[in-house]
Formats: sequence, C-alpha cells, structure tokens
Amino acid sequence: MTMSDRFATHDTFVIEKSYEAAPDRVFAAWSDAKAKSGWFTKADTFEFRVGGRETSRGGPPEGPIFTFEATYHEIVPGERIVYGYTLDMGEIRISASVVTVEFKPAGAGTQLIFTEQGAFLDGHDSPSAREHGTNVMLDTLGAQLRNAG
Repeated sequence: MTMSDRFATHDTFVIEKSYEAAPDRVFAAWSDAKAKSGWFTKADTFEFRVGGRETSRGGPPEGPIFTFEATYHEIVPGERIVYGYTLDMGEIRISASVVTVEFKPAGAGTQLIFTEQGAFLDGHDSPSAREHGTNVMLDTLGAQLRNAG
C-alpha cells in the first residue's frame, strides 16, 4: 500500500435498544467479565475502571484474527461508559473509535444508547459494516438478558 492509497472515513452512528431488564442488570452485562463474555468476545484482559484496559482476540477458524484493544475513559455506574478502542485485522489497523454507552431507565426496563464515532482506515472496514456488527452484538446481549432473567 502506498501513501496515496491511505485514507480515513469518519462517521458516527447511534443504535438504540430497549431491554426488559433494569439498568443495573444491563450495566452489569458490560462491567462483569463473565457476563460480558456471554455476548462479546471473551476478554484476555479486563480492567473495568477508568484508565483500565480491555483486550480480546478472536475470529473465524480460517482467519483472520481480530484484536480489540480498549481503554475506559469514563464510568458512571448504572448510567454511562465511555471508552476508546482500536481494531486490528491481523497486523493491519482497521479502525479507531470512541464509544459512549448510555443506560436510561424505561419503565421496568432499560433504553441503551450506543454511540460510536470512528475513523475507518484504508477501506479495510466501513461504518455500515461496523454498525451492522454492533447491532448483531447488541441483539445477542438482549438474548442473554432474556435468558438470564
């Protein structure tokens, strides 16, 4: 890849989900390593605190391996999580993002608002593909909350 082939696509997407679980339960699904591994890739490192890191590696058996490396910037228990992360495909950095996850009471349940602001690099990933994958991941979270309820 030459210097002229490099480019960044910047985008923001917002996904809202409603869960029939209290905000503290939905927050716990993000803040507890065991609970999170039920709907997200099992973490190699999980330091859920401001300044803490979360790392994981995974992918399909035939490859490639994806590496997720996050740092937590703000945690308001039961209300909000802000983290920055990079995603690599093999040795290639495909994106860098900032994510805000908000947990709002909605009746007896929770409205989750997931906002990602990303730089998608050199055409290796796209905002639409990331938004689709995030929607699938948040639906998996919803299924886990239903099954655990």
